[in-house]
Amino acid sequence: MKGLRSWPLLLIILIASLAVLVLGSTGSLVPVESGVSLGFVPVQYAVQSLIRGLVGITQIPHDLQTLRGENQRLQQQVGELTYRLSLQREIEIENANLRELLNLKDQTPEIFGPQADLLAAEVIGRDPSNLLHFLTIDRGSQDRVEPGMAVITARGLVGQIAEVRPTSATVRLLTDSTSNVSALVQRSRATGVVRGMQEATGTTLVMGLMAQTDGIAQQGDLVLTSGLGGNFPRRLLIGEIDEVRRRDVDMFQEATLRPAVDFGRLEMVIVVRYFTPIGVDAPGPTVAP
Repeated sequence: MKGLRSWPLLLIILIASLAVLVLGSTGSLVPVESGVSLGFVPVQYAVQSLIRGLVGITQIPHDLQTLRGENQRLQQQVGELTYRLSLQREIEIENANLRELLNLKDQTPEIFGPQADLLAAEVIGRDPSNLLHFLTIDRGSQDRVEPGMAVITARGLVGQIAEVRPTSATVRLLTDSTSNVSALVQRSRATGVVRGMQEATGTTLVMGLMAQTDGIAQQGDLVLTSGLGGNFPRRLLIGEIDEVRRRDVDMFQEATLRPAVDFGRLEMVIVVRYFTPIGVDAPGPTVAP
């Protein structure tokens, strides 16, 4: 009985299905389908936007990692270029210093003599003590460097070789208290001895043993090596007189000097392995070639 009651509903569903099939085949349902599709467009757009947003969010970590890697690569390139530029600049500076130093022999033959033997060296160490004043250079006995040889720059006298090792040597600066150099005041021709002196304000150069009768030294006078004693070439610039101390009752006058060389900024120096001393007719180098 229950099945008999439901047959009208089944008949209605069957008739409606047949009607939809017939109308669909004739195109009569196209407006209805279009309306339904149009109603679903905003929903579809929203769903697609949501899906794209979710895909974009999942892509963010990968993009960040890619950008981070690219940034590191660019930073590495910048660092390499900066290093190359700084290295190139250092090479240019070093070459300029070497040219300046090695031109000394050609520009001032009257100082060193025709057979002078000059050797360029690099400063590789400094004495940290406030009492001793030394430099270490990268030339030693293997380069025929010997104790007592003069060390100079294009600006003037630096000091003297104090100790030699196979591949390095110690240079005693003019400012050391054990340094003594026979010197000459260029204007007055007064002679004396320049030595290093430790004072309350720091280390300075002092020229003493200048006889009052030799001529009065003045501020601004240039002081050169005299060449006496044969330890240093003559006419090397030592410094400029900064102050003169003298009294009429004293036999000698004394002067403080401003060094011609900035000892704290030395990078390259020259070791004078041979020069022609005063009164010697260029016998040739005394060291073996």
